[in-house]
Amino acid sequence: MVTVVTKLVFCFHFSRKYGQYTMNQEITKVPEKPPFDRSSSQDSLDELSMEDYWTELENIKKSSENRQDQEVVVVKEPDEGELEEEWLKEAGLSNLFGESAGDPQESMVFLSTLTRTQAAAVQKRVETVSQTLRKKNKQYQIPDVRDIFAQQRESKEKAPDGTNSQSVRTDENKHQGKDDQDSSLVVGEKELIPLVSEEVPASETDINLEVSFAEQAVSQKDSSKEKAQKSKDGDASLPNFRLPKDKTGTTRIGDLAPQDMKKVCHLALIELTALYDVLGVELKQQKAVKIKTKDSGLFCIPLIALLEQDQRKVPGTRIPLIFQKLISRIEEGGLETEGLLRIPGAAVRIKNLCQELEAKFYEGTFNWESVKQHDAASLLKLFIRELPQPLLSVEYLKAFQAVQNLPTRTQQLQALNLLVILLPDANRDTLKALLEFLQRVIDNREKNKMTTMNVAMVMAPNLFMCHTLGLKSSEQREFVMAAGTANIMHLLIKYQQLLWTIPKFIVNQVRKQNTENHKKDKKAMKKLLKKRAFDREKYEKQDKSTSDADVPQGVIRVQAPHLSKVSMAIQLTEELKASDVLARFLSQESGIAQTLKKGEVFLYEIGGNIGERCLDDDTYMKDLYQLNPNAEWVIKSKAS
Repeated sequence: MVTVVTKLVFCFHFSRKYGQYTMNQEITKVPEKPPFDRSSSQDSLDELSMEDYWTELENIKKSSENRQDQEVVVVKEPDEGELEEEWLKEAGLSNLFGESAGDPQESMVFLSTLTRTQAAAVQKRVETVSQTLRKKNKQYQIPDVRDIFAQQRESKEKAPDGTNSQSVRTDENKHQGKDDQDSSLVVGEKELIPLVSEEVPASETDINLEVSFAEQAVSQKDSSKEKAQKSKDGDASLPNFRLPKDKTGTTRIGDLAPQDMKKVCHLALIELTALYDVLGVELKQQKAVKIKTKDSGLFCIPLIALLEQDQRKVPGTRIPLIFQKLISRIEEGGLETEGLLRIPGAAVRIKNLCQELEAKFYEGTFNWESVKQHDAASLLKLFIRELPQPLLSVEYLKAFQAVQNLPTRTQQLQALNLLVILLPDANRDTLKALLEFLQRVIDNREKNKMTTMNVAMVMAPNLFMCHTLGLKSSEQREFVMAAGTANIMHLLIKYQQLLWTIPKFIVNQVRKQNTENHKKDKKAMKKLLKKRAFDREKYEKQDKSTSDADVPQGVIRVQAPHLSKVSMAIQLTEELKASDVLARFLSQESGIAQTLKKGEVFLYEIGGNIGERCLDDDTYMKDLYQLNPNAEWVIKSKAS
């Protein structure tokens, strides 16, 4: 089934329902909000903060009334089994079904690295697809899920508490409305974790990235530890989540080679699904149908097409040029301006500026001096809204919104971390630029009066409103959506540094996959050379790390092909960090190379059990060497 709706219809529906404006009246009325209960201490999510959300919706409606082109959003609702089949493809497991299902060996290595909860998530989808294919009388050979996961069940022990992770399920609302009663917003039967002001001192909490998020959820289920954590998470302040020190280094998005990042995305999808399964929250992906869109211009053009257009002007561009220029124009006016992002530009003027930008931006003849600061802010939000597919992607927009249904702050943060990893590169890079800009606005909150909560309320409709298009929902549901999406926006802004981190347990799973694949390839090669003794002997010698023969034990050889000192043997010590290795090389540079600064070149771990990984400065080299003794160590820039 295909749903076709327009943004204008939604905007008018919302404004009509809340009565802020009528078509012939421009005097603002007090919005008629849906009925909700507020506990006595709920002051953070007050009427004024929610007013920013409704006002922004009204501004969107007024802006849309002056736009002649109506953008059509087409979303395909999947048929029975189609969702799970698409999920398996996205997870890199398409050869578990269909025409290639008779030989699923390619996925066996991958499956062997999964946790119990991840395996349960895969098994559930395989079973659904298998049943659907049988119903449709497909003549494919369908593997029995019991055979696929037999070895895993034999090799992996049960959970410490004796529970079976493959049957761990909770009611979707089991955790809702039971804890943190004193600081929660209740709408009907639903309880929301409230937004809070920055003035309240925040607690500090370590975020565990070494253990699967879904496995953590299982171990916390129905335990006193979970209840204590929920109480902590529901305080009137957002915790200052911090990354625990990892001696093998923190891995961020962009640090890994493309082939390993692809594996990370497969694992992130499986882990996200497993987490939602354990917590009893439904995770549904949607799929955009191909629709006719503009192939040139600035607004209402697909992000990928816009970037291809920009890259012809500025090679290597990762963030749309118009997006960068609008942010730059806002910042030129000073981020201390009161009401920045909240106060809209005049709707008619915005329409005219859009038309002029479309005609003159790439020619370089557009007069940016004519763009007022609030106009630039309105244009920035308009750009986000009018993307043919939402910035948070059609596939995962519902999953982003479902984050509000997760019971604890920690689990909400974990889900957002995985969702950011899953975004297409163009969407993720643009979102990062947006969040960094929003944080700069918030850093000036004492003068511009825009706290994280205020900014979240204003920006949430621009990123999330597509999700509600075409839905006939009650006022209560719409209020829940408003508060929930604003909360998610708040989390995205506050924890953006952490959200671009790849969890260590996923990196370790990638390492294990690479190790197993290497063993498999090595075995195949030896078999191929079985009758050729000379070649086999030569291969086995080459397979040994050359560094073992050239470098003494406890010493690594670091290559720097683009520096004057192209190679250096470095003694490993307990305290030696990646930053120390870089410093030794840079201290010996002369001439032009001497101008190289920290942050322009990086130390890379290459080969062994990883494709390629850029190391952060605080990586302890001896610990990493013990994790990946067959790696090579190279200093280079990220662009090389």
